[in-house]
Amino acid sequence: MTPITLAEAKAFLRVTDAAEDALIQLLIAAATERVERSVGLVLTDPAPSPLRLAILMLVAHGFEHREGEAPAALVEPWLAAYRNARL
Repeated sequence: MTPITLAEAKAFLRVTDAAEDALIQLLIAAATERVERSVGLVLTDPAPSPLRLAILMLVAHGFEHREGEAPAALVEPWLAAYRNARL
């Protein structure tokens, strides 16, 4: 189960119809994978709020800017505390 549901993402995006559901689900999956790789964790439900917000921000960016990748700086403040230090 992903930490963000389709309903949560649609509410965040203020999307009320089902026309974009497939795209939003794809964005949720891609954003979740990006956050998981970035912090080195497999996210489940419930995930920490900052990581959920990072996923939602990446989904929103992908939904609004359908080309290119979201800049890391967009979510870095929410991810930093969850990264494992590597020595």
